[in-house]
Amino acid sequence: MPDNKTTIHELKLIVESFVDEREWKQFHSPKNLAMSLSIEAAELMEIFQWLSLDQAQDVMKANETRDNAIDEIADILIYALAFCNRNKIDITDAIKKKMEKNIRKYPVEKFKGHF
Repeated sequence: MPDNKTTIHELKLIVESFVDEREWKQFHSPKNLAMSLSIEAAELMEIFQWLSLDQAQDVMKANETRDNAIDEIADILIYALAFCNRNKIDITDAIKKKMEKNIRKYPVEKFKGHF
């Protein structure tokens, strides 16, 4: 299932099926899912915590650390999809609207090449 052949809807269905099979919806409040997202993001940060910028780039080339980072980003996305499922959020619409805000907030002529 490569990215260029998988829809967001398909991913949301995979997550929803997993949650349904385990009867976990009862635990998937906005608070719990938001906290889980934050925890998984912290676990991703922990992988790079004491690495220099060069070391962080090197470990993402190919090794066990890369595999761990991939697992953590998957966990983050799974919880994000579950959050959207529970709260009836259309991800495509949400991203498009947020990018429109970002375009207005960070115009190219002012922010190109720097923050």
